[in-house]
Amino acid sequence: MDKIYEQTMLFDFYGELLTEHQRRVYEDALYNDLSLGEIAQEQGISRQGVHDLIRRCDRILQEYESKLHLVERFAKARKTIAEIERLTLAAGEAADLQEPLQEIRKLSRKLLEEL
Repeated sequence: MDKIYEQTMLFDFYGELLTEHQRRVYEDALYNDLSLGEIAQEQGISRQGVHDLIRRCDRILQEYESKLHLVERFAKARKTIAEIERLTLAAGEAADLQEPLQEIRKLSRKLLEEL
């Protein structure tokens, strides 16, 4: 997974579990694309402090994912939904709908089990 995409997904799922200060700094770095110096000046801490805080937040968010697997489950569900979409398009073009419909049923059952 691309590093920025991974950080964004982890923050979207687990960001509320960070402290307010951690959230602000991490959000400024990730979403607002502020430099370490800009964040440091805004927060009244050193650049090294900002760097350490961002790394600590990365580690915390990774730990949440390793325990809860919410991002992983979301990605699987998204992949399954994309496959269902592909099958429904194929079913619309197919003369025999039985095979695509069976696949759609199988995928939807799998998706429901995962949720």
